[in-house]
Amino acid sequence: MHFNAKVHFDFVKHRKKFYAFSIALTLIGILSLFIFNLNYGVDFKAGTNMDLAIGKPITQAEAIDVLKQAGYEDMTPTIGGAGNERVTARFDEVLNQDEIRKIQDAFKAKFGDQVDAEVNIVSPDMAREMGAKTIYAVIIASAAIMLYVTIRFEWRFALAANIAILYDAFVVVAIFSIFQLQVDLPFIAAVLTTIGYSINDKIVIFDRIRENLRFSKIKNKEQLADMVNNSIWQTMARNIYTVLAVLVVAISLFIFGSESIKLFALAKIIGLTSGAYSSICIASPLWYQFKGDPKPKAAKTQASA
Repeated sequence: MHFNAKVHFDFVKHRKKFYAFSIALTLIGILSLFIFNLNYGVDFKAGTNMDLAIGKPITQAEAIDVLKQAGYEDMTPTIGGAGNERVTARFDEVLNQDEIRKIQDAFKAKFGDQVDAEVNIVSPDMAREMGAKTIYAVIIASAAIMLYVTIRFEWRFALAANIAILYDAFVVVAIFSIFQLQVDLPFIAAVLTTIGYSINDKIVIFDRIRENLRFSKIKNKEQLADMVNNSIWQTMARNIYTVLAVLVVAISLFIFGSESIKLFALAKIIGLTSGAYSSICIASPLWYQFKGDPKPKAAKTQASA
């Protein structure tokens, strides 16, 4: 049986190694969440975010010094914007108007009256509501994708795809937990778009598997494994080019973008990489296992004339 693809590596044969690596990473992520939890930003916990436009270049050391003068000793603001003219400071407490004015006046005293501040305050109730809506968004997105794949293909494809995309989403969460990177609304957007890009890769491979399955006569597990491997390699170039095109953009944003979008870009890089890996090494081998032993149709016997 030939599928016109050169198989360089047998993904199905080595599937248990991929499963072991993925399970190990998942367990490490779960352990990290239990021990360290996530480093929630202001969007998911009560607090205040101040974004100050200074109007002239400023260093982090200067910003820290001004915040100390305003009475905030342990603040580590981030510097960004064109020419490093913006200061972002995140406070774990909800600041009142007098406290906000005191910080703004401290920067004006140092850099002039052109200093302007944009303030976002998240109350405890808003933080809890935001967290709940985020969980609902991930659940609804996953359920909708599983329903779509079930309608377009069949339940084995849907189950394999959903396990893989949930793994992709969790990998992003796990990495952010392990390294205690800040989780905010752009991070959630990155997770949801990761799910979208991830299912696209899997649909491409599944479509080729279904096509090859339709036009081949699979008689045993070995032939089924050969068909899955060939389907992966037939779509390998397309998947790599698609992922690389988006990765180039995400990496460029991470390197050259402002501080406010660096973590969003990093989450995208992690999610895209995981999505490409899971499409090839998890989703397709899982479908192979769910498919079980092929059951070829009984050959029709022709009645003798």
